[in-house]
Amino acid sequence: MTPQPNPRAGAAVKAADRAHVFHSWSAQELIDPLAVAGAEGSYFWDYDGKRYLDFTSGLVYTNIGYQHPKVVAAIQEQAATLSTFAPAFAVEARSEAARLIAERTPGDLDKIFFTNGGADAVEHAVRMARLHTGRAKVLSAYRSYHGGTQQAVNITGDPRRWASDSAAAGVVHFWAPYLYRSRFYSETEEQEAARALEHLETTIAFEGPGTVAAIVLETVPGTAGIMVPPPGYLAGVRELCDKYGIVFILDEVMAGFGRTGEWFAADLFDVTPDLMTFAKGVNSGYVPLGGVAICGEIAETFGKRAYPGGLTYSGHPLACAAAVATINVMAEEGVVDNARRLGESVVGPALRELAERHPSVGEVRGVGMFWALELVKNRETREPLVPYNAAGEANAPMAAFAAAAKRHGIWPFVNMNRTHVVPPCNVSEAELKEGFAALDAALSVADEYMQ
Repeated sequence: MTPQPNPRAGAAVKAADRAHVFHSWSAQELIDPLAVAGAEGSYFWDYDGKRYLDFTSGLVYTNIGYQHPKVVAAIQEQAATLSTFAPAFAVEARSEAARLIAERTPGDLDKIFFTNGGADAVEHAVRMARLHTGRAKVLSAYRSYHGGTQQAVNITGDPRRWASDSAAAGVVHFWAPYLYRSRFYSETEEQEAARALEHLETTIAFEGPGTVAAIVLETVPGTAGIMVPPPGYLAGVRELCDKYGIVFILDEVMAGFGRTGEWFAADLFDVTPDLMTFAKGVNSGYVPLGGVAICGEIAETFGKRAYPGGLTYSGHPLACAAAVATINVMAEEGVVDNARRLGESVVGPALRELAERHPSVGEVRGVGMFWALELVKNRETREPLVPYNAAGEANAPMAAFAAAAKRHGIWPFVNMNRTHVVPPCNVSEAELKEGFAALDAALSVADEYMQ
């Protein structure tokens, strides 16, 4: 679709937004939201007709791109047939979505509890784990993000937790593996996995194994930096959970549904958790939907004992119809295979080539359509381009980089000292090459801040 400029309409949209919309994670008077006129496939555009290649996939959820006609048609058909219905009833779209998800989850994660998004999926997974074990504590990694609701944000490890951290949520944080900035002085992935597992077991021991209900990990951390865990780490966590009777929760809200080149990132590591959360890519974000995939043992806990939790819109028919259509589209069009193939043959090589040309790139890491460039001031010392949790003037280098990327036609996903490369999983090779050319130009701006 060719964008048609309409600045007057854009100004009206912007004025209404500024007058009435309260934006998340923002100082309201310091933001300048772009007024978006439309989107299709891997692109969106503003009211001036400027088109952007979306290297953010919305918020890492438009795994099949914007406005896929089969998903739009499914939503329209469901709206005309049964637009909504209470969650206590069996509804075709809900049942079929649960079946298709269960077919793709690892192991015996065959029961699906639907939520409205990822944060409440994490909330319910933790509640299930606590009720199943009779224990209170939850362990999670410092470099993590699990959602903005009260329990989920306390489980989160990054600075978004700080303002809401009650210090009474029963959450204990630990260091997960991250070889580039190892907390364990490791020199190899093997060392990093072994030392991180030793640290985790020590944490369990000092907290008291009998007090720990669950360990929650993003299979591949998302906004924390896309640190693909080293071989053996997740399997080791699984073993620790089995050893101490702890529920293992994998958060696949961002990594699931093709993002890593597998239906679920757990498949990359041949690991099955007890509970798995999902959202975002399950229906490409077309209608809000999330959920928890539950193993047989935990599902049995609530066989004759009521689960004390629910949501008015759990398994909403419009959202589930979108999920059914999305999963079928992904299967029919080979979207998961496309993410894997392009990640291996195009994205990885192209980003490593950019790193060779740009000294501001300290590390390239990722898998499938899930990549990050770590930006630094000095490659030798690995000093970050901006300080941890930088804001204002301290964040100027990243702000300049992001502005340059937008000028060159890509919309970047920047977080702290990283830029993430997370386009739709059905992106084309030609679109990627266009994006990498723009990224190349933007990185030249980051290079100017090198020491």
